[in-house]
Order: sequence, then structure tokens, then C-alpha cells
Amino acid sequence: MTSEHVPSAGPGGEPADLAKVVSRQRAELDRLRDQAAVSAVVERATGALMATSGCSPDAAHQTLAERARAGNRTLLEECWLTLGALPPAVPPSDPPGTGRPAPATPRTAPVAAGTAAALGRLGTDLVHVGSPRQLADTLLGHLAPEVGADAVLLYRRPPGQGLELIGYAGVDATLAAQWQRVPPLTGFAPLESLRAGEPLWLEHFDEDRREYRLIDEPPGRWLSRAWLPVTTGDTTGVTLGVLRRHGAAFGAGERDLLKAAARLCAGRLAALGAPAEPPPPDLSRTVQTVLDALPGATVLLTPLRTALGIVEDYRIEAATPDAVDILGRTGRELIGAHVLESYPSVAGEALWQGYLTALEGEPYEGEPFVHEEVVDGTTVRAAYSVRAARIGDGLLVTWLRHDLEGRQEQRLADMQRLGNLGWANWNLVTRQVTWSSQVYTILGRDPGRGAVALDLLPDLVLPEDARALARSVAELARNGGSFDVPFRIRTGNSIRHLRAVAEGVSAEDGMVVEVHGFVQDLTAQRSAELALVDSEQAIVTQRGVLDAERALATRLQHALLPLPSGPVRLCGLRVEVAYLPAQAGVHVGGDWFSAIELPDDSALFVVGDVAGHGVDAVATMAQLRFSAKGMVMTGSSLTGALSRLNFLLLHSRDSQSTATLVMARYQPAERRLVWAQAGHLPPLLVRAGEVRRLDRPEGMLLGATADPVYGSAEVLLEPGDRLLLYTDGLVERLGEDVERGLTRLARAVRTPEPGSLDALLAAMLEGEWRDDVCVLDIRVPVPEEE
Repeated sequence: MTSEHVPSAGPGGEPADLAKVVSRQRAELDRLRDQAAVSAVVERATGALMATSGCSPDAAHQTLAERARAGNRTLLEECWLTLGALPPAVPPSDPPGTGRPAPATPRTAPVAAGTAAALGRLGTDLVHVGSPRQLADTLLGHLAPEVGADAVLLYRRPPGQGLELIGYAGVDATLAAQWQRVPPLTGFAPLESLRAGEPLWLEHFDEDRREYRLIDEPPGRWLSRAWLPVTTGDTTGVTLGVLRRHGAAFGAGERDLLKAAARLCAGRLAALGAPAEPPPPDLSRTVQTVLDALPGATVLLTPLRTALGIVEDYRIEAATPDAVDILGRTGRELIGAHVLESYPSVAGEALWQGYLTALEGEPYEGEPFVHEEVVDGTTVRAAYSVRAARIGDGLLVTWLRHDLEGRQEQRLADMQRLGNLGWANWNLVTRQVTWSSQVYTILGRDPGRGAVALDLLPDLVLPEDARALARSVAELARNGGSFDVPFRIRTGNSIRHLRAVAEGVSAEDGMVVEVHGFVQDLTAQRSAELALVDSEQAIVTQRGVLDAERALATRLQHALLPLPSGPVRLCGLRVEVAYLPAQAGVHVGGDWFSAIELPDDSALFVVGDVAGHGVDAVATMAQLRFSAKGMVMTGSSLTGALSRLNFLLLHSRDSQSTATLVMARYQPAERRLVWAQAGHLPPLLVRAGEVRRLDRPEGMLLGATADPVYGSAEVLLEPGDRLLLYTDGLVERLGEDVERGLTRLARAVRTPEPGSLDALLAAMLEGEWRDDVCVLDIRVPVPEEE
């Protein structure tokens, strides 16, 4: 081991340099510790080989090295395998007549290749095990994939002949606490295994639970288990338990592996039997030198372990000058003290578990907590926040002691600030008045002017509120009780809305001697209430305007768009019309239709949708409806009519209006339907049970551009055909693609009632629809219907 000069912590010393020295010495200690552990394993395996073969130490070491090379293993793995293959020591036989089973004659079985590899990996990890708890965790990590282990327990037999749980993995802490100490009960499987000195294989759950006392919570959790004695060289004995959830029997290979693992554990448990040594004096002195130069409260702790490595206390090895315990001892006064002497109730708290976690290498940082101790009959309370980190074999712990009274005052100040209130107290006997700083802020009063007596408090408020506050104050001072009074004050150019809440404290004779309460600023809340009232009034007014506009638009729509009472006949076609206003909203939409016979014995069908709602949309609808009919009746083609309607919309009063439109002209002699569209959804044709959308000719919506191009298409209708012209309100739903709506429409017209427009609307308009719906249902009668 190398040594370094430790610089002084005086004016010329640097804490950073000292920290580097500590870091290097810690690394050196870890390296030497691992080297010592490995050397111990190699020496033990060499001795075992010498004892079994009678060779010299050099020959034994050479044999181990050759075996390691031949098996492609490390020397450490080969040493563990050699130790694992040793037969267990045979305990003394019980006197005749004791009734205890005689141990089986031990034998050394050859180690299979897979078992050898598993034991090699286990042996390598065992070098770093520092406690029975870590040993159980390591065993479970290796045995779970090899034998299906779900839990591992390690029991030790102390001199009292009962059992003590010293390590566990795979079970929760509650169950471990319940089975921590077990009296010498007959039939308790771990104890029976120790008494017999041989493994106990419990592979038939229903039979085993009748014969043995089993750790089984909840019942049936582990269906198979094995208990194997571990010979540690002392008279107490340790037993290893492997618990599995499945009920299969242990195979021969699994049994061999578990026996070898138990033999491997023996050496490690023996090594853990010696108490842990404190950090080397050089490290303690070095750390103390560093801590002497640091502010705050920090200590170096050494874990004090039992014979089996369980931490039972900590000793303070070094401390900063600011370190203090619950009894007020500081700095170097703490050195040599035990943690449980200063904090006897800490052992079962989260802080103790945090120290154990830090010892395993994971830094611990706890939440602030309040600790109480009874000293000479007096309860002493202090709050701490703690951080612990491993250094060598010890812990470097830093804690901050909080002033509880200061924290309470800060919390009270924060509460007043967040609640925009302040507390006040009036002593009516001594005339002493105490206000918190927040009261001065709320009342806009200079603290230098002092607080105001209770009977003078009304002088601070607006005259119109002073009388009610003065009456409440006088009543409280005379008869006691409490009051909750709102009032206003003027601060600068603004008015503040405040609230005073107070209650009286009476003496035994009933006289009020003290009043305490608080003042709260409600200005923001009151402003929000007034703004809400204004908003509600504006909403009521606006709704009245909207209702009046809706009523007017509805009357106009009914006058301009009369609906037939039933199906009508046009040029031999059966035509049914439906118009349904939107259920959501307060505006009337611009959907419209037209179905008339023309002078040349043809029929004109139009369905349109004006963008927007209300009176303007109704006016534009009327303009387009009558203009379309007039243009076609006077000889315009469908495409020509669309072009003129587009020009009309662009030069209307509202040049921003747009509309979609589909118009069709039917020639009954040839059953020819010629149609054109302007940005509208295509008609739907139903023929012989098949549904298809007509291919749309080109055509931009009306009002979008000054130079649109409109095309037309035609289709020959057949008897039994059904043609649907409709607006988008029939198929569009909020958040749904229009293509899905068109698919739903095609599916709906295949219902058992294909001729019923009401059934179609019921299927398409479930729930609430948000837009107007207009539909022209045109049918070509079959001969018998004509």
C-alpha cells in the first residue's frame, strides 16, 4: 500500500486537494480488499487440493492453474469449483434412540459442465458479498434461471436452538419480519434439515404441509422447496432455503447445483463471522482533516456488525465543527459516539434503511423529517434532512438541522401571502395591538404609524361601510362571539374590497378581554364577480338579439322555401323533399332546394348550400333560388346558369359569400338526366340494389373565382331507380372525414325500407346534428306504379 503526504487544512491547504487524496486512498482500499478476498479463495482451494491429493503447495497451485486453462475458466472460478466439489463435513451422530434421521454418507459427485459454469459465475460474485442479506440476493440472482428459484432464505441456529432469519430475497419485509425468529418447533422444515444434517426436499405440497410447518403466506404460494444445511465451521449451523412457485420435483442436476451452492456459501458465511473493522486510522484522520475545513454538518460513520454481518449500530469516526446531535454535542465531541446512543429511536425509521442502502453503494438522500426524543422527561424535537454516501467501508453522512419555529413562521407568512390575508390581535385589557406585516400591506398603511385600535378600525373604511363595521365591532367587544364583515377602503386612486373576520376571547366572568382575527383582500375576487355579472348581462342581451334574428330568418325561410306536405309527381317522377334545421346553434342556415316542371315538359331539380347562417344567408339563398329557376326557364343551359350565378354572387352586396350547388334537368321522353355542379357533393344513384355516386363533372363553388369552368354529365334513368340530391349536413359529423359519411349514406339506403325517406333520415341523423339538412329523393316508378 502506498502512502501520501496529507496537506494541512490551514491557510495554505486546499479542500479540493484533500478530497483527491481521500478518493485515491479509497480506490486503493477497494483494490486491496478485492485482492485479499481473491487470495483467500485461492489459498483455501490450494489447501483443499493438498489435503485430498497429498501434493505440495506449488503442485496444488499448478494443478489449479492447468485445470482453469483446460476448462477455459479463470483461476478464481476454478478455485470456487474445487471448493464446491468438497464433501460436507459430517456432524456428530446423535445418540441412539433420539429419533433423528441419520445423515447420509456424503460423497463427491462429478460436476457437470453447465453446473460448473453456474458455480464459477456464483463463486466470482460471492467475492464481493458483504452481508448475509447480500448473499441471499446473489444466490437468488443465480439460482432463479438455473433451478427456477423464486425466493431464498438463510436461517441461522443461535445458541438458544431456535432459528434466526439472517438473509432473505424474493419475499417482502413484512413476511420476513413475521418469520424473523422461530422457536425450536417440531416439524419446522429448516430446523429439521439442520437436525438431520442433510437436504430436505419438499416436492409434494399437499403432503408436505400436513407433515411440516411451512412458511406459506399466502397459502399455496410456494409449491416446492428445498432446505440444505450449510456447514460454517461453528456449532450454530446455517440452513439455506430455496422456494419455488411451481410444484415440480427437483431434478438430479438441480439437486447437485443446490448442494454445491450450499458448500460455496459456507466459506463466505465463515468470512462474514468476524466483526467488520473500522476504516483504517489513516482514512479517518484524512477525512477529519477535510471535515475540519468544511462548513455544515457532516460525519463519517463506521458500521458495527454482528457476527454474521448484520449492521446493528454505527460509530462516529469524524465530524465537522458544525455537526450537532439531538443533545447538542458538536464537532469532535461526537467522535466515538454510537448513532443509537444519540438517536435510539432511529433504528426502525426510513433513515436507518437509507444508511443500509448507501452501504450497498447507492447514495441516499432522504426527505426532511421531524425527530423526537425524550431527554430528562422533556420532549426535544428537531427536523433534519440527510444524505449518505459510501466511502471505503463506512458512510459519509451530511445532515441539515432545520429550525422548526422558523419554518412554522415562514409557512405562516407564505400562507398569508398566498391567501392575501393577514392576522391581527387586540388585547382589550392592556390595549396592546399586534398586526402581521401583511395587514399593513392590505390596508395600505405605513408600519411606522403603528397598528390601529379595534374601535378605531371603522375610521379606515369608506363612510358608507363604516357604520356596519362599527356596529359589528361594538357588538363583539360587548357580548363576545364573532363577526365576518365585508368593507371597502380607498388606497390612492383605487378602491379595495376587504373582509374582516374576528372572534372574542372572554374571561371567566364573561368580559371580552381579547379579540383576534384576520383581514383579507378580496379585490381580485370582487372584480372577477363584477366582470362575470357584466358578461352575463352581455350574454343575455346578445341572446335576445340572436333569438330575434333567428325568428326573422325562420319566417323568411318558410316564406321563401315552402315545403310540400307529401310526395309530388313531376314529369312522371315521384319526388319527396325533406328539410331539417340544425339542432345545435341559434342561427338559420342557407340550405335550399327547388323542384319544378319547365315549359318544355322537362323537370328542374336544384339543391344548394349558402355558406354562413342568419338573415344574410337566407337572403343569398333566396337570390340564388329564384335566379336559377329564372335562368333555366328562359333557355340557359345548366353550365351557363352556373356561370351567371357565380357572376351574380361575386357582385352581390356581400362579395365574400360562397355557395355550393347541384342542378339537374330531366327529359322524361328519354329518361335522360343532365346535371352540373359547383363544388357540391355528387348525387347518389340506387339501381337494382347497387349504390354508386355519380362521377362529378368539373365545377368550382360559386363566389370563389371570377373565371370558373363548369362541365355537365348525363345519365339515363331506368324504372325503379332512386336518385338522392342532398346537402353536406346529411353526411358530415364533427371530427369525421366526409368520406366516412358518404359510406354511411350508401349503407343506409340499403335498408329494408328503401322507399322511406324518413327511415333514411332516422338512420343518418342519430343524436344531434350541427348543420341544416336538405334532401331531394327522386324515384323513377316501375310500370305498375305508373
